[in-house]
Amino acid sequence: MAVAEPPPAVAGRTEGGGANSIETSNPQRPAQPSRRRHGAPVAIRDLPSPNQEDRPAGMPIDVLILHYTGMQTAQAAIDRLRDPSARVSSHYVIDENGAVLRLVPEERRASHAGISYWRGHTALNDRSIGIEIVNPGHQWGYRDFPAVQMTAVSNLCLEILSRHPISSRNVVAHSDVAPDRKEDPGERFDWHGLARNGVGLWPEGVPDRGTGGVIRDAAGLSDVRRALAAIGYRVAPDGPRDQALATVLRAFQRHWRPGAITGQADDGTRARVLAVAQLVGGN
Repeated sequence: MAVAEPPPAVAGRTEGGGANSIETSNPQRPAQPSRRRHGAPVAIRDLPSPNQEDRPAGMPIDVLILHYTGMQTAQAAIDRLRDPSARVSSHYVIDENGAVLRLVPEERRASHAGISYWRGHTALNDRSIGIEIVNPGHQWGYRDFPAVQMTAVSNLCLEILSRHPISSRNVVAHSDVAPDRKEDPGERFDWHGLARNGVGLWPEGVPDRGTGGVIRDAAGLSDVRRALAAIGYRVAPDGPRDQALATVLRAFQRHWRPGAITGQADDGTRARVLAVAQLVGGN
């Protein structure tokens, strides 16, 4: 989503995240701790979605995409993710109280990323696992993600990473893979804390150089464009600041410089972009 997306041919998806706890009154298997290599075990309740299918034969699972639900309630998000007519789904949903639901088995394809791109790959639903994190999102009163919810996100991600060849650089936001359409999970999401727990990347020790020194000309932006492409974004190789580059810069800032969502290549953003580009080489 913000709640996961239908295939490109399907239009009219409702956006919006959940203030209410997920209802799990439907008879399902009781929550069981799943096995993991690190950290606390994750109790997962199965609530299958019909919106799933086989992955393409031989396709690796090498991308982990984090979303917010972006709907008014958690239950509204769950209902949509399990509605056959909506044709959207995700592998997991994590409520604000830390409860984890599994809607689609990891080995199956879920429809959560929509039209997407990362590191030269498109159609990322084929190769990714999607986690929807309950939050009303920018449309319905975006708020901080509770600590108990972030702990559950971290634990579940670590468990997923222990099972699949997903590199740190491939733990990304929905807004990273679809920057022209999406903002989730957004600037309030604790990417820094996740990275400290071994989930994703964060450029530690990069000083905040502020929002001055904005560069707009093609020559000055060549290093920025090259670094954004190295990180994984789809960007044109050259040119002055245009709307497409500003959109990608905002996506980058939501993930790695959440204090300044400007779409500008200012001093602080350039320093952070180059630092993340250096990190991805070994990840």
